[in-house]
Amino acid sequence: MIPRVVIAAPASGSGKTTVATGLMAALRRRGDKVAPFKVGPDYIDPGYHTLAAGRPGRNLDPVLVGESTVAPLFLRGSQGADIAVIEGVMGMFDGRDPASDFGSTAHIAKLLQAPVILVVDAWGQARSMAALVHGFRAFDTSIRLAGVIANRVGSTYHASILAQACEEVGLPLLGALRRAESLQVPSRHLGLVTAAEHGPEAIRVIDSMAHLVAGGVDLDAVTSVARSAGPLDGTPWESGVTEVGRPVIAVAGGPAFTFGYAEHAELLAAAGADVAVFDPMHDSALPEGARGLVLPGGFPEQHAEALSANVGLRRAVAEFRGPVHAECGGLLFLVKSLDGHPMCGVLDACAEMTPSLSLGYRDAVAAADSPLGTEGMRWTGHEFHRTVVQPVHGAKPAWIWRDRAGDVVREGFVSGQVHASYLHTHPVANPRAIARFVGCASA
Repeated sequence: MIPRVVIAAPASGSGKTTVATGLMAALRRRGDKVAPFKVGPDYIDPGYHTLAAGRPGRNLDPVLVGESTVAPLFLRGSQGADIAVIEGVMGMFDGRDPASDFGSTAHIAKLLQAPVILVVDAWGQARSMAALVHGFRAFDTSIRLAGVIANRVGSTYHASILAQACEEVGLPLLGALRRAESLQVPSRHLGLVTAAEHGPEAIRVIDSMAHLVAGGVDLDAVTSVARSAGPLDGTPWESGVTEVGRPVIAVAGGPAFTFGYAEHAELLAAAGADVAVFDPMHDSALPEGARGLVLPGGFPEQHAEALSANVGLRRAVAEFRGPVHAECGGLLFLVKSLDGHPMCGVLDACAEMTPSLSLGYRDAVAAADSPLGTEGMRWTGHEFHRTVVQPVHGAKPAWIWRDRAGDVVREGFVSGQVHASYLHTHPVANPRAIARFVGCASA
């Protein structure tokens, strides 16, 4: 069984990403093969995990893929690894529903029979940490809280007080990290700047995280905790998709389009596609022989000027006649303009930034037949954007769902072979949709 550990916290901002990413890099540098994972629909942290571990960062989200798929996805992503590090999301018990832990870090820990290390922001705390840690351990005794890492520790003396506090409630303090400004990753309207956009600075930040964790955390103790994980039944996830053709599928990448799941390319390949990644900011044409086009999410709004200036690529997308699957950032690239910058003009709509955030899971139903599926297809997805598109949907919307008030929402565009929407979907939840898309590209 793969040794594994979940890195959790009482709340967002406690230092989970610093500890998890630093652990991945520090363990890798001492010779371990590390499998990196992130709980939930996050696209930014896995980019840093990939750089730190040297393996694709993968997401574990029971809301998007179902409880029964989490362990198989974990087993696939950890094949050949010596240890797996799983970074949690938000506070330890925060999930989709405020009345349950479904989709939370705690939920994943239970599904994977994995021990948990709690990262606590210790700034301004001393013996009070004992009460906090005891509360988290007692709240759900089906989860094994195996230790604590204190973040933002003020001094060696402060660390000794925190160790005594943890000992008082029978938990070991596995590490004490001093505050370090070199670990600060720039942020913006939707969180951290992606690793692809941060460029060489991302490597520098990860180096700093690795150095901090290696110097302040007992790596042998963390490894021992990971080896204490319980038995995990199941087999590694397989696509179950049979080859339906040999088309070239062009997938947008580069700094502007970084929001995707590793399994998407794997499913495309399983269906027989040759996946060709291109950068809409710099490549003047689509990959040679492209028969299908995937435009994932990302931050095109941050690169609108550069995307607009690449006239040749925009023209190629406008003239493309194969199936197109665009999500969120990909949708923005297909409209006529984004914050006044000309885009591809495939869709008769315009987009602009707003101060309002659209965020949350959506239980969506396909409103029309498309290259992804037939009308009535159900798929749980996730919205995460501060832009708006006008009109909100086309004559044929992509999806229909109900908001919290129970009102019907129609969103996205289905036009010819184009399926474009703000909704981020996980392909593992519906492999047949990916096979259908490849089949349309092969026709």
